[in-house]
Amino acid sequence: MTITVVWLRRDFRLCDNPAIRHAIDHSDQVILLYIHAPHEEHPWQPGAASNWWLHQSLCAFREQVRKKQGDLIIRQGDSLKSLIEVCTETGSTTVCWNRLYEPVIIKRDRKIREDLEKFGIRAIDFAGALLREPDEVLKEDGTVYRVYTPFSRRHASLAPPEPPLDEPRHVPRFNPVPKSLQIRELGLLDSIQWYAQFPGDWQPGEKGAQHRLQLFSGHAVLNYGHDRDIPNHEGVSRLSPHLHFGEVSPRQVWLHVRSGDNQMHDPPCESRFWPYLRQLIWRDFAHHLLYHHPGMSDCPLNPMYEAFVWGDNRELLEKWQSGQTGIPLVDAGMRQLWQTGWMHNRVRMIVASVLSKNGLVHWLEGARWFWDTLVDADLANNSMGWQWVAGCGPDAAPYFRIFSPKSQGQKFDPDGEYIRRWVPELSAVPTQHIHEPWTWPDWKNSPKKRNYPLPVIDLKQTRRRALDRYQQARQAWMKPP
Repeated sequence: MTITVVWLRRDFRLCDNPAIRHAIDHSDQVILLYIHAPHEEHPWQPGAASNWWLHQSLCAFREQVRKKQGDLIIRQGDSLKSLIEVCTETGSTTVCWNRLYEPVIIKRDRKIREDLEKFGIRAIDFAGALLREPDEVLKEDGTVYRVYTPFSRRHASLAPPEPPLDEPRHVPRFNPVPKSLQIRELGLLDSIQWYAQFPGDWQPGEKGAQHRLQLFSGHAVLNYGHDRDIPNHEGVSRLSPHLHFGEVSPRQVWLHVRSGDNQMHDPPCESRFWPYLRQLIWRDFAHHLLYHHPGMSDCPLNPMYEAFVWGDNRELLEKWQSGQTGIPLVDAGMRQLWQTGWMHNRVRMIVASVLSKNGLVHWLEGARWFWDTLVDADLANNSMGWQWVAGCGPDAAPYFRIFSPKSQGQKFDPDGEYIRRWVPELSAVPTQHIHEPWTWPDWKNSPKKRNYPLPVIDLKQTRRRALDRYQQARQAWMKPP
């Protein structure tokens, strides 16, 4: 009798799960094992919002597996020790898993593979988290891309992704079922339920991912190129946390967008769904960069910024975190983040620009806050996004590009609907003043004024200061030794 342990990490799905499919096809009995070991991901162990999602995702996946006559075994502690213990208890001689690409996890998995083989346990890993592996999209000379556009062209020129694997009809469970912790014993949920509103916005799990994908079908995906920048409009897929936790695979999303109800055989449609497919390629690009530049999560990829002098504006950072900067679009985004665990991508860029460029607060401060409060916190995407806005990453926004919350708001939230939704103190402010409420003549007489602050920084002055600081850094870098 052959017994295989499937070591689950962030791949909580049955459909298109290569490790589970391999185990079922080549074994008489399968043990689905999740080991909670956040200390092994230090210093970027999952944040509070991610832990909320993980708790819900584990619950949903266990229920789903049990409907297939299987079970999910939960352990906690050192991953290698837990794997050896489960293999010893069950007589399994094979462990398989789907790859992850964070640098510390790659290093850990490599060591675990070596140690398992010393114990006579075969280790097999699979590709299942990306459209293409990080070393699959390279330049003609074999070097690494650092700019998205040529990476995207090369990525799109390769053979289409393989079709997704079918969901298994049955998971052959090992008997007797190995001992397991209850999910609640992992302590993933904070005692202070700041996440109380999350369930109204999210349905973690494979079922929720498929529901979200269906909602995004048809007109939504075809209009994505235009609607994705409008923060108060449901114009984006909101699949990012489902992709991060592996509740849906990117190739499932890719295939669904290109087929089915969307009738993508019509050439005019093809040009309309590509803006979304390019976001999946962008996701691959982020992992490509982190894989080849493992220091990207903590250090600027552009060495010019290694000696950049950041400020220490704690007041701005705290008001930024709490959505009390007095800059309406920024406060709306930060409050949306706190209440839902998510923020519209256009607004993410704006709030990041205000903090790191206007405020000259180190981009890592913002990255850490996003890491703790986003349900879709992903090390590759988060690091690349912050470095892009701060100007210190590959293919970054030019140092002189500093987002203006006013002009961005006038363009993408012209009626102020997004601001009024998340900053109710401004509900009575006329539209022509919604992006700068202090310019409204009646503002000083408004009772709401007492509840909403004036801007904590002068955006025009801090923009000039940032441009000067960045220019000084460029000149210092280019100056001969």
